[in-house]
Formats: sequence, structure tokens, C-alpha cells
Amino acid sequence: MRQIIEHFTDNDLYTFTCQYYVMENYPRAEVEYSFIDRNKSVYPEGFAALLQEQVDYMASVVITDEEIDYMKKKCVFLPIWYFTFLKGYRFNPSEVDIRQDEEGHLSITVKGKWFSTIMWEMPLLSCISELVHTLNGDIDRYDPELEQARAREKSERIFSAGLVLGDMGTRRRLSFAHQDMVVRTMTEVYAERQWPGKFTGTSNVWLAKKYNISCLGTMSHQIISFEENVSGVFECNFNVMKKFSDVYDGDNGIYLYDCFGDKVFFGNLSKRMAMMYKGLRVDSGREEEQLDMIVDKYRQLGIDPASKQVVFSNGLNIERAVEIHKYCAGKVQDSYGVGTFLTCDVTGCSPLNIVVKLTKCRITELREWHDCVKLSCDKGKTLGNPEKCRFIQSQIGD
Repeated sequence: MRQIIEHFTDNDLYTFTCQYYVMENYPRAEVEYSFIDRNKSVYPEGFAALLQEQVDYMASVVITDEEIDYMKKKCVFLPIWYFTFLKGYRFNPSEVDIRQDEEGHLSITVKGKWFSTIMWEMPLLSCISELVHTLNGDIDRYDPELEQARAREKSERIFSAGLVLGDMGTRRRLSFAHQDMVVRTMTEVYAERQWPGKFTGTSNVWLAKKYNISCLGTMSHQIISFEENVSGVFECNFNVMKKFSDVYDGDNGIYLYDCFGDKVFFGNLSKRMAMMYKGLRVDSGREEEQLDMIVDKYRQLGIDPASKQVVFSNGLNIERAVEIHKYCAGKVQDSYGVGTFLTCDVTGCSPLNIVVKLTKCRITELREWHDCVKLSCDKGKTLGNPEKCRFIQSQIGD
């Protein structure tokens, strides 16, 4: 089959920001990632071999001078030497182990140095998604005119409703071509007139470069999940906030707080950290409830909530985003990151529910391995060793 990932920066920005964070804080760390299909899908016979072919293609995908020039201009928080590292980086297919059982279930692990293996999450997920939609016939049935008209209609609804919104749909997109069309259409519609809302850009660095728009993203749960093994569940958020702010000197100031639930995070959010970060990202839980807790915590700390940004990103569609936007009125500066609803809401197509998550780690090659878990504010998003999850939950309490 043709190569799906052809561009090095056909990846989300947080991959690069987290990679640099890892290089600065844990350059010798080793990790293991695991693929998780929340729907326990049965994949077609031979799917593992097709995916392995895509993984092998990645060895030839290297960053170009054009991509580096874009990132130097738009990602000023990354140092010049980091781009020298990216110039020499090569995807290593031997880090990826792909298996498929007799029933068709897929098992994938990625293991190696953290700064290297961190690059695989988005390529694996987007390849799996596009392969599935190709084999299912979704791409053959794809109607370009219809889907572009739908993307235009969505864009108009988003901007006319006053939403401040960006695309975060790389990982579960129908295809690269469809995401490209969606981002292009949103860019064109936004440029047509003055809207109440705002198009903030895309998390996909290549598409941001192609359309000369902002690339979005700061961090992922993995750096907090890792840190729990260093400093414990009750201090990991504080220590990540400090380390992340030290690395980026105040840039990338949206903190993803729900790795171990809201109680753990708000329990030791200090005023210094709350003031240092420009806002928070809500990726699980009931958004209205989370917002109330955020507002209350800022007020307890003597901070005006209206001066802070809150990014909502938990599987949203337009209708739900509009509901949240109305609830936020006058309370905070709300914005939205939308993924699957933009890049895989296609006529006659069912999107996958897949993730790649950090499941094991060790600080150096000389240390023992530990399980990495994620609890979040939604029980359905709990991932990792069940015994450790239960133990941490017993520590946290209700």
C-alpha cells in the first residue's frame, strides 16, 4: 500500500514540546507505550502486516529545511540546538512491536529511549485509522464535494457562534487528505469576513506550515504519568508544572491537569503556579462541573478567573461546545480543541476509539521498571495496570 505519513511534521505540536521537555529533564529515561482500542475492535486479517509496512516506511521520513524554518518562526520557545537534533533524528522501526491474534485484535508496544519513542504516537494512530477506513471502503465512498460543503457549513457555525476553536484531529482522522481539506476550508472560511469567533489553527505542524496558521499544543498526559513514579501522585502535578515552566520559561502556559483527577490537582495547586500558567485544559469530566471548580480555585487563590484561559477538548462537537461557551460567559476566556468531529465526522463512517499511552518507565537504563497509569476524571479513560490504578484511587479517595 502507498505510504501514509510522508512528512516529518505530520505530527502534533505537543509531540515536539514533550520531546524537548524529556530531553531536558529525563534524557536517559526508557519507556514502553501500549496501543489501546477502547472498542476492542477486530481488525481485518493481515492488518498487522499492512501496519508494519507503514512503520517501516517511517525510517525514510526526515525533517526538511522548510519544516525547520517554519518551526523556528512559529515555535520560538524551542531552542536552535533542538532543530539540529531533529535534523539528525530517524524513526527506528525496531522500537515498534506489532501483533495480531487469531481473533483479529491488535497489540502494539513501543519500547526504547523516551526521547526517541515519543515520536511514534501520532504516526501509529493516524496510520491505523487511515488503514481501517481504506479497508472498510470509507475512502472509496468518500464524496469530496459533499464533505467540503459539510466542512464549510461546520466552519460557519463555529465562527458565527463566537467559538474560539482549533483542529486537534490528527490521531483519529479519516485520512491525511481529509484533514488537509478540513483545515484548508476552515482557514478559507475564517478569512472571508469578520466573525464573532476565531480560528486558532491546528495541532498538526505540517498543515499549520502549509496554510501559514498557528500550530497548537503544549503537553500530553504522559509527562505527568511518568512523574508520578518520581515524586508520587500528590506531588506529580506540582513538579511537572515547575519543570515544564522552567523548560519553557513561561511559554506553553496551558496545563493539562486531569491525569490523576481533579482532586489531586486542585489539592496542591499553588498561587505561584496558577499565576505562572495562563490557563488549564479540561480533557475529562463534566465540563460545567470542572469549570466551577477552576473558577472557585482561582478565586480562593486571589486570582481573577476572567483573566485565565480554559481550553475544552473532551470529544466535543459544535453543539456541545456552544453549550459550554454559553456557560462560560464572563467567567473565563474559553477556547476549544476539536478532533474527531472535524477530521472523521464523514458520511457513512464510524471513527475509531484508539489511543497510544505510556504504560511503563524507568528513569535510566540502570533503574527498575515501573507501571505508568492514567486515571482522569472519566472512569472510561482509566488506563494502565488495574492493580496500580486501584491502589492510587484508594490513596486519593472519593
